[in-house]
Amino acid sequence: MDTYADLVFLGGKVVTVDADFSVASALAVTGGTISAVGGRDDVEPLIGPATRVVDLRGRTLLPGINDSHLHGCAFGMATPPLSLDVGHPTVSSLTDVAEAVAQAVRRVPDGQWITGHGWDPGFLDECVADPSRSPSRRDLDAVSPDHPVVLYSFSGHATWVNSKALELIGIDRSTVAPPGGAIVVDAAGEPTGLLHEGAQALVQNALPALGRQERTDAIKATLATLARLGVTSYTEPGLGPGGAGIMRGALGGETLDVYHRLLADGELTARVGVLLLPTGMASTAEEFARALTDLDAADASRAADPRRLAIHGVKIFADGVVPNKTAWMHEPYIGGGCGSLCVGGETDSARIAEIDAMIRHAHAAGHQLGVHVTGDRAIDTVADAFAAAVAEHPRADARHYVIHGDFLTAHSMKVLAAHDFGVNMNPTIKWTVADMEEEFVGAGRAAYAWPYRDAIDAGVRVASGSDAPVTYPDWRQGVATMMLRESKAAGRVSGPEQRIGLAEAIRTYTIDAAWQDFADDWKGSLEPGKVADLCVLDGDLLTADPHDIPDMPVVLTVMDGQVVHDTVRN
Repeated sequence: MDTYADLVFLGGKVVTVDADFSVASALAVTGGTISAVGGRDDVEPLIGPATRVVDLRGRTLLPGINDSHLHGCAFGMATPPLSLDVGHPTVSSLTDVAEAVAQAVRRVPDGQWITGHGWDPGFLDECVADPSRSPSRRDLDAVSPDHPVVLYSFSGHATWVNSKALELIGIDRSTVAPPGGAIVVDAAGEPTGLLHEGAQALVQNALPALGRQERTDAIKATLATLARLGVTSYTEPGLGPGGAGIMRGALGGETLDVYHRLLADGELTARVGVLLLPTGMASTAEEFARALTDLDAADASRAADPRRLAIHGVKIFADGVVPNKTAWMHEPYIGGGCGSLCVGGETDSARIAEIDAMIRHAHAAGHQLGVHVTGDRAIDTVADAFAAAVAEHPRADARHYVIHGDFLTAHSMKVLAAHDFGVNMNPTIKWTVADMEEEFVGAGRAAYAWPYRDAIDAGVRVASGSDAPVTYPDWRQGVATMMLRESKAAGRVSGPEQRIGLAEAIRTYTIDAAWQDFADDWKGSLEPGKVADLCVLDGDLLTADPHDIPDMPVVLTVMDGQVVHDTVRN
């Protein structure tokens, strides 16, 4: 034979995720491409003297996982040793958080900023016991009077700082929050140390900027973690000037430069699709259009391997998140208020006009749009704006999508399906916040959140992502959650009518995520001619109890035919 395979897999469950979700037992890889799928007889002729033969021994071979919403640089920056872990289960109380900060104070030089990530009031004992109790600067001041402390919430939509940080930033009772943001104050009008949404930029602008080496180290750490998890592709959703005030600028344009360098140096061990972020929260349509024009000019001359690093489109923030009561809802939250769109404008109608103009402008310029939107009223607004933009500027296969889509309505599903638009959902966030959201929207609405069953039945393209560092990028937990709808804190079922099956769940992390990337014709399933992006699970995924899926080890990961993680023992 002229060409032998580089890799051959035998004796397992080869889950192809083709149109029929067929299952084979053998697969061959030649030169970075899948060259045969079927049984032993189909691949044995491809075995040569240098071919590595992997006896799967009943294990499961899947397409490489595509986490379709993951902040790569921010995730690396948010995890030890680059940041304190103040998330569950590492900490369980405000006291635990204070102790973690106290330990950091003893380790770092006087005056150095201390950063951490992951706090969630739904997993802090004091906040659970008293829902009116929120993290405060006073919880941190006793252990860190002289070091400024910045702790990012798990959602990325709230930041908790101590008094020293407020002093250095210049925030006091007279400070006015930026549009779309909130500086939380106590009964006396003094800042509590909590900043929501766009007000977080006040912190980011005061922090030392990330250096190129810090960004490089963060992305490399993320790539190593993803390889161990079987993730071979991800969407970096929002890099550009609009990210300069988020996570110490981890979403800024400099991070895109680092990705290009890693690609050039052969160190990009996952495929990365990028949404550009022209502006952050609370921008106007005019600011957005100007920034987008500048970005297009700056990136027009970039040369890259589009199958390794590609810019797909742009991201817009339409509203906030439910735990901050900043998602725009049709019905009020418990305690009142409906949230609002977070773009510029003094009234709802003015803000709707602004988001319409942003979407229309980006669509007319030929970009795919990914819009962060969580509240049901905001989602309806965005879906209608997508449809209006396409009607005004017809363009085939735009593949716009709503990001998160927590409270998709029947109306928005109908609009999305009719135009072949998509939704990017987050099962691991559902798992994390299911119990907590009842405090804000009640049991019924909380159970409905992330309606996978309804969306798929309506014909909407559904992809899944972790939103790391909001949650850990473990697709196995995501699959289990889609099948079970059980919560992390209490294990209670939340919205059983929205459960989906194993095959449907896997598709959201593979072929439908590839569709979001305009890449379903060359990745996302195990079929001859497609790229050899693969992962191997130790066990039979097809017969496993869904409760056991999160603990099934990933023993081998292959990206473009190259092994990037390997613990297989034959």
